Amino acid sequence: MLAPMLLTLRVAAIDALTPLIKTFTLEAADGTLLPGFEPGAHLQVEIPSATGGAPQWRSYSLIHTDTGAHPRDGVPTYRLGVRREDEGCGGSRHMHALEAGAMLNVRAPVNHFPLAAPPRVLLIAGGIGITPIVSMAAALVAQQRDFELHFSGRTRDALPFVDELRALAGERLALHADDDPATRLSVDSLLDDAQVNQPIYVCGPAGMIDAVLAAARKRGWHDCDLHYELFTEAAPQEGDAAFEVELRSSGERLIVPADKSLLDTLIEHGADVMYDCRSGYCGLCSTRVCSGDIEHRDTYLSDADKAGGKVMQVCVSRCKGGRLVLDI
Repeated sequence: MLAPMLLTLRVAAIDALTPLIKTFTLEAADGTLLPGFEPGAHLQVEIPSATGGAPQWRSYSLIHTDTGAHPRDGVPTYRLGVRREDEGCGGSRHMHALEAGAMLNVRAPVNHFPLAAPPRVLLIAGGIGITPIVSMAAALVAQQRDFELHFSGRTRDALPFVDELRALAGERLALHADDDPATRLSVDSLLDDAQVNQPIYVCGPAGMIDAVLAAARKRGWHDCDLHYELFTEAAPQEGDAAFEVELRSSGERLIVPADKSLLDTLIEHGADVMYDCRSGYCGLCSTRVCSGDIEHRDTYLSDADKAGGKVMQVCVSRCKGGRLVLDI
């Protein structure tokens, strides 16, 4: 798989929407149009290492609200929404420290969360997971397609883009706040009132996505009508242990600590691995396994692929035994 085009863009504007969320408007230094994209797409932004090691890449969804122009034809600017995560890996803290005029290296848009073309769509977003959903709502309005948009957060004041969403969706927008019993999102009630196999697009915290998917499947939804994108990276699990990985091409042996992903270990040691979502659903980091017992934690591979034991998603999956040999 070819790597996306690399662009160097200038931060044209930064706006604070809530105490934790800022938007970043990026433009080409020479004012040329930027590569187009479809709703649901995101950019990867290069984040310098705080320890002087290899830079990391973090993914942020592209926000598009112009119903009069399709972003696939190219856009003058990109707009990103970033929530500061003080306990995260540092990408959001770096973004929130930027000032207008800063230069960023980004990879051109890619899309693992495309909007299909059914007649009626149910959009569900939690917190900063609204960012790809905004672009989907704009596209549905432009196409005169019916939809509902349910947007949930811990408090009403924590919800960004509300004015823009109201302008786009009108009465099709429902706001939910966890601290308000009158508006708190009830997944069961929402799906009880929906049509089975009505296409669902959901983005936000893993717990919310899991709840929506489980409730929909229980009611008979087919997986082909359930579309989601995670905004959290996989975290270490209780019982995780260190293991050894050998790179077949060089014979180099690395130790993957219990609290670190295989992907991060490979990157730190200079291995050339493509990756994007860091959550096990996009497939970009698929890596051939020569030997070893894989503990699969992704949602990308089929059951047959997992049973075959010849490929793994190195962003989330680990080793059940003590050693893996990778075809790298």
